[in-house]
Amino acid sequence: MRLLFLGDMVGKTGRTAVWERLPGLISDLKLDFVIVNGENAAGGFGITEDIYLETINAGADVVTTGNHVWDQKEAVVFCERHDQFLRPANYPAGTPGRGSGIYYARNGARVLVANIMGRVFMHPELDDPFKSAEAILTACPLKEQADAIVFDFHAEATSEKQCFGHFVDGRASFVVGTHTHVPTADHQILNGGTAYMSDAGMCGDYDSSLGMEKEEPLNRFISKMPKGRFEAAHGPATICGVGVEISDSTGLAEKIAPLRIGPRLAESIPDFWV
Repeated sequence: MRLLFLGDMVGKTGRTAVWERLPGLISDLKLDFVIVNGENAAGGFGITEDIYLETINAGADVVTTGNHVWDQKEAVVFCERHDQFLRPANYPAGTPGRGSGIYYARNGARVLVANIMGRVFMHPELDDPFKSAEAILTACPLKEQADAIVFDFHAEATSEKQCFGHFVDGRASFVVGTHTHVPTADHQILNGGTAYMSDAGMCGDYDSSLGMEKEEPLNRFISKMPKGRFEAAHGPATICGVGVEISDSTGLAEKIAPLRIGPRLAESIPDFWV
């Protein structure tokens, strides 16, 4: 199974780039399943229902989120209407929406996708991500109720991300980090067969500070005084993500490679798909 994960869409330039390029990527790379993190898609803060629907219409099978999931207040309502929209699973019981689900890939495979948020340097601090993941894996083991299992681990600390990867190694197909908006160079297959990457990066303008116009973040570092609001950068976007090839027989990863398309960063498409 060929699975593509795209990192956090940031603002109009990021989401538009994904909408324009994703249909061609699905066709050209013969993708079976696509996951997109959309938590920064609305001006850099949260996601609206229209943006979610446009992302699904472009070919995404699931849209994940993170700590900005509720920044657009309408998300509290529309999350209940859409099974393909995920908020972190380790929110307390009774939180609107869902944190995981089973979906069907284009090749017929059953794909369990779970959105988990880390706790180190993260706000709000949610329930234990490791216990949350354990409950999900216990309820739906790999190659029993699911042919592939993917975790979007939305977290700040790479140590927490790496430990989470090792925690589910051999029990999940793929663990990918989101939130820091910077693609890491540590894509690998762990000892137990789980594909791993600390951060997929963002889909947005890299002539920026994490997708935001750089002047105000720079000002705050220097002066410690806000002069204005953070605004999403509007320059040409680079699409960043990671591709994974998953064994149909074991549900574990066979290949992993980054995907980067656009200006500023060196372009890369998984060579095993070309």
